[in-house]
Amino acid sequence: MLMQVYQTQLDTGVRPVGIVLMGIGEPLDNYDNVIKFLRLLSDNDGNNFSFRHVALSTCGIVPKIYELAKLKLGLTLSVSLHSPDSAKRSEIMPVNRKYDIPEIIKACKYYFSETGRRVTFEYAVMDGVNCSHSDAVRLAGLLKNMNAHVNLIPVNEVRERDYKTDGVHVKKFAQELRNLGVNVSVRRTLGSDINGACGQLRRDSEKYCPDSS
Repeated sequence: MLMQVYQTQLDTGVRPVGIVLMGIGEPLDNYDNVIKFLRLLSDNDGNNFSFRHVALSTCGIVPKIYELAKLKLGLTLSVSLHSPDSAKRSEIMPVNRKYDIPEIIKACKYYFSETGRRVTFEYAVMDGVNCSHSDAVRLAGLLKNMNAHVNLIPVNEVRERDYKTDGVHVKKFAQELRNLGVNVSVRRTLGSDINGACGQLRRDSEKYCPDSS
């Protein structure tokens, strides 16, 4: 992970201004190595990178969120939520069957209390699944009195699922959330024209990787 940072800087001649730990794999399932990486990244004799410009994205591994909070590193915690309803979230993200929404919200509140850092909730907008008016109302209620930010992501189409959305639905859902007092932004989508957007690279990498068995 550290070499990716150094190689990027070497290739571009530009020091990275922000780092996000996410993608194929769950950072909090690789907790010890992630913390080692962060310590090296921020060391005065290394890159001296500020944690305020680092985000860690997780599907919601609750025990590790508590551990991370106690370290008080000051990085941004991003949690993939995708629905305010536990039953629906379990369909989208099976991990919810182990760590459900009330547990995650409780852990996120603890993270803020320990670090003072606002928590970001990632929310992939899917037509007919999680962007109705009632979804907006439930999400706003879930985050009431919580220092949080919702990052709406237009879902990228993949062959395994029939999830899809368009800009109109995303903008409408964003406005409904704003009207309900939720701090919200819409992520810019890049790479979908070459099947290289979020979720799409993983699919094709599995297709072309040989079976190790």
